[in-house]
Amino acid sequence: SQNPETREVQAIRGDDITVRSYKVESRITSRFAHTTVRSSVVNSGSKAQSIGFNVQIPKRAFITNFTMNVNGITFVGSVKEKTVARNLYAQARARGKAAGIVRANSQDMETFKTEVHVPPGSNIEFELHYQEMMHRRLGFYEHSLYLQPGRLVPQFQVDVYVFEPKGISMVQTPNTLGVQFTELIKAHIVFKPNLQQQRKCDNCTDSAIDGIFTVKYDVTRDSNAGELQVSDGHFVHFFAPSNLSPLPKNIVFVIDVSGSMWGVKMKQTVEAMQAILDDLTVDDHFSIVDFNHNVRCWSEELVPGSSIQIADAKKYIQSIKPNGGTNINEALMRAVQMLVRASNQGLIDPRSVSMVILVSDGDPTVGEIKLSTIQKNVKRVMREEFSLFSLGIGFDVDYDFLERIAMENRGMAQRIYANHDAAEQLRTFYSQVSSPLLRRITIQFPEDSVSDVTQNRFDKYFSGSELVVAGKVLPSESNTLTSFTTASAARLDITLETDTDTAELDMELAKQQHSFTGFARQMWAYLTIKQLISERSLAATAAKKRKITQRIMSLAVEHQFVTPLTALLVESEDAKERLLADTPRDPKHGCCSGMGGGIAPNGLSPVRVVYQPPPWVQMTTPAPPSQAEKGPEEWTLPQKVTLVDNDPHFIVHLPGSNMDVCFNIDSKPGHILNLVSDSGTGLVVNGQLISSKQAHKSKVSTYFGTVSVYYQPDGISVTVGTDSIAMTDGMNNHSFTWGATAEITQDGVRISIVKDSHVTVTINNNIQVMVLLHRVWKKHPVSVDFLGIYIPNDNQYSPLVHGLIGQFSREPEVSVYDIHEGVDPLKKQATMEVKGNKLQVTRGWQKDYRRDKRHGSNVYCWFIHNSGKGFIDGHYTDYIVPYLNSFLQTL
Repeated sequence: SQNPETREVQAIRGDDITVRSYKVESRITSRFAHTTVRSSVVNSGSKAQSIGFNVQIPKRAFITNFTMNVNGITFVGSVKEKTVARNLYAQARARGKAAGIVRANSQDMETFKTEVHVPPGSNIEFELHYQEMMHRRLGFYEHSLYLQPGRLVPQFQVDVYVFEPKGISMVQTPNTLGVQFTELIKAHIVFKPNLQQQRKCDNCTDSAIDGIFTVKYDVTRDSNAGELQVSDGHFVHFFAPSNLSPLPKNIVFVIDVSGSMWGVKMKQTVEAMQAILDDLTVDDHFSIVDFNHNVRCWSEELVPGSSIQIADAKKYIQSIKPNGGTNINEALMRAVQMLVRASNQGLIDPRSVSMVILVSDGDPTVGEIKLSTIQKNVKRVMREEFSLFSLGIGFDVDYDFLERIAMENRGMAQRIYANHDAAEQLRTFYSQVSSPLLRRITIQFPEDSVSDVTQNRFDKYFSGSELVVAGKVLPSESNTLTSFTTASAARLDITLETDTDTAELDMELAKQQHSFTGFARQMWAYLTIKQLISERSLAATAAKKRKITQRIMSLAVEHQFVTPLTALLVESEDAKERLLADTPRDPKHGCCSGMGGGIAPNGLSPVRVVYQPPPWVQMTTPAPPSQAEKGPEEWTLPQKVTLVDNDPHFIVHLPGSNMDVCFNIDSKPGHILNLVSDSGTGLVVNGQLISSKQAHKSKVSTYFGTVSVYYQPDGISVTVGTDSIAMTDGMNNHSFTWGATAEITQDGVRISIVKDSHVTVTINNNIQVMVLLHRVWKKHPVSVDFLGIYIPNDNQYSPLVHGLIGQFSREPEVSVYDIHEGVDPLKKQATMEVKGNKLQVTRGWQKDYRRDKRHGSNVYCWFIHNSGKGFIDGHYTDYIVPYLNSFLQTL
């Protein structure tokens, strides 16, 4: 069936209208889009007629400007407070010299409409601008353009420019397959159908273009700490970690089964619930409350998501027959009480995520029906750790109410359109909240470095989404801004640190022809206004509401956003003719955050995706001095350690005799060497060897490519590689890159990562292992990235400790005598007595890379030949173990 908006559009267009051009340009920079829609139209008929310009834009967008040129007379828009704009518009109307512009609702888009009555031969040019922030959902950002030119257009073109400073990992359009990219910074998507391609059929004069053209993309992320950007005196911090195990969930589904749900609404809800229930795992707990005028519970207690319970719940859902009234208040009270009871009785994991998901299609008609009272009741019983998500089916429900109770209780709302794909809409919404990765996230900045920060505390982070914090950067002598993020994951607590150069991005943006250079300033205002609008709807007093209203209007006028409290006044140069862009007043159909969607223009294929990696993509920007280069002040490791680094060179420090003894191990790539094995404390440290890319001077060099620290009592394994640091406790797996400074704690294990430098694993505050990262030039013909291991001598092992390094916690008696000149005059030779052996040793030096990773500092030592033979217990091959977490068998 034809959309009523479209019918109205057709009605105002006569047959004698020529659309010369229809052009859309979107400039997306760092997830913020500025879209311009331009149309050039001619009244080619013999009489005056009305010509309309109708554009559907996403609900979450703010119009920023509209201009129109009619036969050389230019109308320019400006955003004003709504009352001011209406008064000026009223004056113009009184003279009969204005037409109206309105924004009307239709699903998740809304329509900007204008109409102008012009004489024959008139030329009209329309130009609309709007801005929006891209929201990440299910792992990508989606930019939707509703293309509806109304007729064939000689010059039809859509250009979407995407610029992401860290790079683009995936770009997708309806007509092309998604492709993965490694070093793509920007993309240009072109849609330019010719007249024949626009036709519905070979000889048709109707346009086939009437649908949503979508660009989906995601960005490259080099660490779980997020991305901090500074531009134009503002900062934006994007936080979208991955490679973390999900937290267990406790969900009570609250489903409206009143009479109005009869038919397709109930059918689609049942269909969606079948798939949603299948998603639950045995670690999750759930129950179902269904309500009409009465309230029923499938189970009075939360139950695990086992296959038996899920099958029973599905049968229950299928047997529901909608009838009767709507008692929302009691249903929500019962659901929350169920979560409170489970929590009080200790039946659910304290680190799990608890939520109520409400599905309803109408206003309350039974029990408590006053919406403000229901809102207060829900807030009173909800605990800080619980969230409420509201799904409103159709247009009979008071969506603003559902949105208010969700926002007030750490959740979000979604309007579900009651049509054939309602089940898919429900499933999509659920998939957004079905995988919580973190709880209690806080993103903070050093005092006096920023101001006017948007919301920076978040109750939960869901996989595939993104948390965004913006603010103003205060003047500072430093050219670096740092953020600190704290959060809780499954069983572990995380602190992440990221920093950025405050001038670098503006220099990059200046080079980009199609970037939106004002993105950070506008994104900060966009986020601030959206959050203030939410606060305004929850304001407890009229005075507080007035204060928030004034702030919204002030920001909207300063940043030129058409919001529910501002309007766009469009006037001619002499200000005699005026138009008004305003929002409709209809609470039930008011603001809702639609999901975006739709189909590609039917049968069109002329989409060209042009990928343009700029010349500087391959360049590496010098990083600010890392903590490794600043010196070891912040390290808790003592000055003297036992270490193994480079090709693996062991340096054993013997504190009793204040001596360093060195040896090399010439083992094979792939072999795993045991360094520390302590069955008493339950600690194992192993390293796996990798080889250089090719033989150097006929010898294949080996290095440590992976180091594993396993702590058996807590079942925690930390695996450090040259690309990432992984942590598992047997049930949960978490991964972190070297791209950010971070601290992760779980039970008795603490992992401290210093960006691109080193990671320290501390166990029960008395055992430490530090792994140092050595990066080489990617195209180096021989060398590879590798790791060095540094272990303090005062680690508190048990008497059972062994391993290539562990055995020396019991310091052997060593005597060195008969020191004499060797073949190399710089390297003296001597005899060493140790463990009953007489060894010929050479005085030399090896490198400690803690102070200077590039050149190292010299450690003078007595070198043992033949892979440490006679100095280590047994033969070096005795220390080869089968797996990264293997304990050493007794020598």
